[in-house]
Amino acid sequence: MLAGRAFGFAVSLATVAGITVFYRHARDVNQTTIALTFLLAILAVSAVWGMAVSVFMSVVAVLTINYFFLPPVGTFTIADPQNWVALLAFLVTSIMGSQLSARIRKEADEAHQRRREIERLYRFSQKLLAEGNVIQLMNAIPNYIVESFEGGAAELFLPQKDKFYRSGFGAAHLDEEKMKSVFLRDEAIFESQEGLYFIPVRMGVRPIASLGISGSRLSRQTLDAVGSLVAIAIERARAVEKLGETEAERQGERLKSALLDSIAHDFRTPLTSIKAATTSLLGEQTPAREQTRELLTIINEECDRLNRLVEEAAEMSRLEAGEFELNLAPTPIGDIIEAALAQCNTALGGRSVIVNLSPNLPRVRADLDRIKDALVHLIDNANIYSPKDAPITISADLVGETVTVSVADRGPGIDDFEQGMIFDKFYRGKDQRYLVRGTGMGLPIAKAIITAHKGTISVTSQLGHGSVFSFTLPVDRNAGDTR
Repeated sequence: MLAGRAFGFAVSLATVAGITVFYRHARDVNQTTIALTFLLAILAVSAVWGMAVSVFMSVVAVLTINYFFLPPVGTFTIADPQNWVALLAFLVTSIMGSQLSARIRKEADEAHQRRREIERLYRFSQKLLAEGNVIQLMNAIPNYIVESFEGGAAELFLPQKDKFYRSGFGAAHLDEEKMKSVFLRDEAIFESQEGLYFIPVRMGVRPIASLGISGSRLSRQTLDAVGSLVAIAIERARAVEKLGETEAERQGERLKSALLDSIAHDFRTPLTSIKAATTSLLGEQTPAREQTRELLTIINEECDRLNRLVEEAAEMSRLEAGEFELNLAPTPIGDIIEAALAQCNTALGGRSVIVNLSPNLPRVRADLDRIKDALVHLIDNANIYSPKDAPITISADLVGETVTVSVADRGPGIDDFEQGMIFDKFYRGKDQRYLVRGTGMGLPIAKAIITAHKGTISVTSQLGHGSVFSFTLPVDRNAGDTR
């Protein structure tokens, strides 16, 4: 600072000397031109080096004009009283012009500084908004302060956990007692000479934390803005976390309700049939042979149904826990579809099934038994939701590095809102859950199997026109032949 000002004094003297030499050798130059030239030079110097240098240059310029350009030349005597007025007017004008120029320069510097601080605050706020986890946010805030404001160190004190979150090489030198004191007293501490700032982090009028920053020159307004942004970010992260917990609880309640609904509906129906058949058998003294056989057949079928429900629940648990192994091998898509249709033959009855396979489909890398089970669930789903006389269409096409298998039905369709939930456990369509048998486990099981094969499953549907369930399987590039 002092070196820069000394250089300014030297430049002002050199400028005055240069103007004097130039006009001493010039001819027919009036005193007004000389004075205006000095005035312009003074204004230029004041814009660069400030008020002190310009006042010094103004005084030197007045003396120079008096000595070299006003009669009697070569002395500091002023013969004409009008020259006193001229010199005084020149001095006042140069000083006032310098003051205005210095003020404009100062305001421009302050505006530039405010713009830079606003840009830094904007970058800082963008970084804060990117964090949603409270713990990650606490650890990241000091780093963001150091990066955004080019500080040497930053530290955050969170009284709820009595914990300090640090960043920067000098963080260990920040006084933790001062940070605690700032929070307890709710008063900021500024040590501008050392570049240390300790500020409370307020949410409204209530302090929730405190910040320590070192190695950066920041205005009071910027520090207040930093504290406000940190408080908002902390409360936002807590709100997001709380919302996540609430949503998890809501999903848990929804799953519980779906499970209870499934148990109440799908277990009660076979149990009621078994109970009714057993009561009839026990109530008859000598039941007819055909009646007995019919009742026992009902009991047998409903027991199989209960057994299937339990097996599906157990299968879903094993899939979620990863307690199964895939015997992956190059497998023709045709073999998978044939095996699935053979298993569904009894359930399909006389329903028409249309199979469309693109020619020369490559083999896929899959476990035949597992992927067949997934396709069986999709075919069974299409069968129970489609009208009895409506066909089911199964197709397969090569798309990039995967083979896409689709099962299309002519059912009632799925609402857009429900399409994102039908692959959840126990979920069944709100309009179909009491009209069609099922547990809501088939699609989740199919999804888990396909995901294990590194494939994807999706659905497209239109109300009143049916649905198309599609899944992908990766092509086995090691297999040479196609089918």
